[in-house]
Amino acid sequence: MYKTGIIGCGKVAHLHAKALQHLPHSDFRAVFSRTLDKANSFSASYGVKAYDNITEMVKNEKLDMVVICTPHPNHRDPTLEALKAGAHVLVEKPLAASLADCDAMIHAAEAHQKKLAVISQRRFYAPVQRVKKAIDAGKIGKPILGTINMLGWRDEKYYQSDPWRGSWKHEGGGVLVNQAPHQLDLLLWMMGDVQEVYGTWANLNHPFIEVEDTALAIVKFKNGGLGNIIVSNSQKPGIYGKVQIHGSNGASVGVQPEGGAMFIAGVSGIAEPPVNELWTIPGEEAMLKDWIKADTDFFHTIDPTVYYIERQIEDFLEALSKGRDPLVTGEQARKTVELFTAIYRSTRDNAVIKFPLLPEKDRDDFDGRI
Repeated sequence: MYKTGIIGCGKVAHLHAKALQHLPHSDFRAVFSRTLDKANSFSASYGVKAYDNITEMVKNEKLDMVVICTPHPNHRDPTLEALKAGAHVLVEKPLAASLADCDAMIHAAEAHQKKLAVISQRRFYAPVQRVKKAIDAGKIGKPILGTINMLGWRDEKYYQSDPWRGSWKHEGGGVLVNQAPHQLDLLLWMMGDVQEVYGTWANLNHPFIEVEDTALAIVKFKNGGLGNIIVSNSQKPGIYGKVQIHGSNGASVGVQPEGGAMFIAGVSGIAEPPVNELWTIPGEEAMLKDWIKADTDFFHTIDPTVYYIERQIEDFLEALSKGRDPLVTGEQARKTVELFTAIYRSTRDNAVIKFPLLPEKDRDDFDGRI
């Protein structure tokens, strides 16, 4: 049994609270908000204690781990404080909005000998696991082409739903930072490390926000493979999000983690079940129909907004118990931030960005975002 807590009381925190309450190895004890009234209101819903001081919360409740649910540019400071106070830390995606913040968090976890991980719950989807296992088993040969096509929608009401949304300072970015990290993580998990990126971004039809609503990139991977990324919040009401991997033997596998209107934490449910929508491995093509039925039937027996977060927190707690790495470590999560940072820098410089990327210390344009 691990004593657990939450830092940040926004919409997504309710999903984590439900998961922490339900998991048998979690003793959900406390929540933090900078505003004690907000912490009290949130805590009353779950029968836990409210705090406006992270160190006091961790030490008083003897917390083993906390989940960070603050806006993206505000992940670093509460993570550093929680680690110093003695807790392991699981962060909502992305790890941070900047590479400098990522590096500070990773170094602090190492210094305090604590585990740091990031929520990427789509890795736990059955159709995603199916794709990963097929690649690892060599069923498509070497993965040589990976694509992301995420065509979603966010309206003005969405950006008005929280004061931090839609600004560089408070959200850290647009579709790349908020909606796309799940798909970027899956692409990197399946294709491996990046060698270089050429990308561009724009705000196509959201004049009431500062940040981008659309981004594209061409990727060269270290394994010699290529990638293509299209992510957008500009297609009503949201069409789909797909990650497809094509192999050197001609076989292809794919997953559609998102279908229909895109999920908004605390506002909407998940519209369609995640499914494998592409599968051409010789001898396995006929399995696709059965997998789609099985995954669809299972989808309707769970609350998918909470179930997969439970699976990732469960993995994190098991990592603490067994002394192993969690599925998505801080170092792995940094690679997603590195990828979207490269797209911002590529747009600014109109140049191919070579990897690895280091934080920029001699500029104040937020990696080309401002």
